[in-house]
Amino acid sequence: MRPVQAGMVHPDRSRRRMTVSSGGSLLATSDLHVTHAENREIVEAIRPTHPDDWLIVAGDVADSVADVEWTLRLLRDRFAEVIWTPGNHDLWTPPGDTVTLRGEARYRHLVEVCRGLGVHTPEDPFPVWEGTGGPVTVAPLFLLYDYTFRPAGTTTKEAALERAMEAGVVCTDEYLLHPDPYPSLDAWGRARVAESERRLAALPEGTSTVLINHWPMTRHPTRILRYPEFALWCGTELTADWHVRFNAAAVVYGHLHIPRTTYQDGVRFEEVSLGYPREWRPRGLPRGVLRTILPAGG
Repeated sequence: MRPVQAGMVHPDRSRRRMTVSSGGSLLATSDLHVTHAENREIVEAIRPTHPDDWLIVAGDVADSVADVEWTLRLLRDRFAEVIWTPGNHDLWTPPGDTVTLRGEARYRHLVEVCRGLGVHTPEDPFPVWEGTGGPVTVAPLFLLYDYTFRPAGTTTKEAALERAMEAGVVCTDEYLLHPDPYPSLDAWGRARVAESERRLAALPEGTSTVLINHWPMTRHPTRILRYPEFALWCGTELTADWHVRFNAAAVVYGHLHIPRTTYQDGVRFEEVSLGYPREWRPRGLPRGVLRTILPAGG
């Protein structure tokens, strides 16, 4: 592993062996929701197939900081590298959690937890996958959303939220995900997009990437939602061309709990979520819990 941007490397990370052989794979999962006992059992059974496998965890590990730490520690002990980006559940401040931090402070606390475990975050230099299918810059992003995936006929955030409430669709984020110190979630989201865009634009020309974000980076995946109003909490139009603009070999996301592979502009999009037991139990896990991102076709 080599960083492609200047930055301070956490001491725990600098002491690790950072070699990648052609036998390893870049794998991905998300929405593990280990608060549910059945999901925790699944996570406890996750194993790499090769000593040099890397694992992407694209958000929604758990609702509490303690469970996020437990899960990432377990996975980091098993995989050569673990890359994490937050989901909305990770950022909630739920009643009963011993960590009462909100918003940006909670996110930064989780980043420090990850650094203590040797897990890569959106705040660290992007690692480079140099195994089969590489070199590829693996870019974990934290982009949030800005209420621009609006229902047809609505042109403002307020009108879109009103339409969603009339339909009885309101994301729990409105109660448990706090934007502090930003005035709103969409303001926080726009700030995250600007920072991520700056970092990606600074990559050397021609750099191949794997873009990782918990929320979909284009609106296309939300077109099949059972409740289309929920798209409001699913992304931003500001990233609609990033898969082309930043030369993505693949885009990894979760959040929708609709695991599938799609293509846009010739780029592979992988929704890699596990989801809640009530969702995966009826269909089983025909594609397993881990998706192979590289080598392509793996």
